[in-house]
Amino acid sequence: MALVEELIKEGWLKTPEVISAFKKIKRVDFLPEDLKDLAELNEALPINYGQTISQPLVVAFMLELLEPKKGEKILDIGSGSGWTSALLGEIVGQKGRVIAIDIVPELKEFGKKNVGKYNFVEKGIVEFICADGSKGYEKEAPFDKILVSATAIRIPDSWKKQLKVGGRIVTPINSSIWLFIRKSETEFDQIEYPGFIFVPLIEK
Repeated sequence: MALVEELIKEGWLKTPEVISAFKKIKRVDFLPEDLKDLAELNEALPINYGQTISQPLVVAFMLELLEPKKGEKILDIGSGSGWTSALLGEIVGQKGRVIAIDIVPELKEFGKKNVGKYNFVEKGIVEFICADGSKGYEKEAPFDKILVSATAIRIPDSWKKQLKVGGRIVTPINSSIWLFIRKSETEFDQIEYPGFIFVPLIEK
């Protein structure tokens, strides 16, 4: 819990919904057995298959930019350990939905098992899909929000098309985090926050 207090004090965690989710959803539940004692470290950790569980301050920063709300439908691309999917599941609640996508079958299962500890899977709040996240997920579109946890070279058109007007996409591109806000059918506002490092988005 010291980690959450530190993130609040340093200004990474700001809004009540995100703070409450961080307090309830324990990072330790999403780590491989041999790394569980490092859960309170504010750094990215490996979770096998060349992927990582993101640094807590980065997850806090991205969720604050995303502004998830109760009842929303959110696409979580590169769900990995399932930590972000569970945080989002906690925020969207019973009437919301989170579609968690990972291209690595073993990671999809790892994330699903971890998120299952919080009953979000059995309640139908979080659903795990093994697919190429760069294509989004047409079947459930449009989404209120899209969160991406691996870096792309550019933003795929599929993500923009699958977002509701007024919706937000938070994604790493190269070494920046970008926020895209859909203003209308054709217009997007975009803001860049440089200075971050992520694993690359795997595409088919």
